[in-house]
Amino acid sequence: MKMLPMLLAGLTLALSPIAAQAEIRFGIMNESYPPFFAKDASGAWHGWEIDLMNAVCEQMKEKCSIVELSWDGLIPALQSKKFDVIWSSMSNTAERSKVIDFTDKYYNTPSTLIGPKDQKPGAAADDVKGKTIGIQVSTIQSEYYKKYFAKVADEKTYQTLDEAFQDLAAGRIDYVFGDSLALDAFLNSDGGKDCCAKMGDVADDKEILGAGVSGGLRKGDAELKAKLNAAIAALRSDGKYDEITRKYFNFDIYGAK
Repeated sequence: MKMLPMLLAGLTLALSPIAAQAEIRFGIMNESYPPFFAKDASGAWHGWEIDLMNAVCEQMKEKCSIVELSWDGLIPALQSKKFDVIWSSMSNTAERSKVIDFTDKYYNTPSTLIGPKDQKPGAAADDVKGKTIGIQVSTIQSEYYKKYFAKVADEKTYQTLDEAFQDLAAGRIDYVFGDSLALDAFLNSDGGKDCCAKMGDVADDKEILGAGVSGGLRKGDAELKAKLNAAIAALRSDGKYDEITRKYFNFDIYGAK
């Protein structure tokens, strides 16, 4: 019996290195969302958000991995501990903050409407009256539609923005509503540059559109939140954030501080 404490101590020492090497699992949407994340021909993920994730992990000196899920499954999967942090262009909104915590912001861009080039520009309720707007499910844009556009326009929902882009290009819907940078990527693509144009940014509503894109965390995960916030701040301070951003954008995507 006297050997038991020694055995337990030895077991603790033996397990310590394993615990130290545990990965931080980053959950991302399983569909491409360029220029933030997309898969190449080999199945590897790349993009601005992936580069930032890698830099954050290097700053924290942690091993990290990616877990892929559908967009509307990300919060339930986080809560059921299938991964540790949502890192998938998720806006920090009051509604989402009721069920998960968020890191500090790591970028912020407007919400935008795009439509056919021959359509009159405008992004207010009067401009979309009688039209059909394509929106990805479970997004801040879907909530914005309910408050500002639902009485005057129809909504068609999609699991991915790519599906909405296809319908817009084919003339089956009148607008796509989403994050400006993701929509800009489509407008600059072969499928979008000839057919479509930016109609305008919608009026800001921080209660719905949120305070910027952040990492999503389980409620009470204070230790990981502190580590991620420190890493984001360090990358902003030492110039690495700007170095990564310049590879994809020629303007500031962080937004007002």
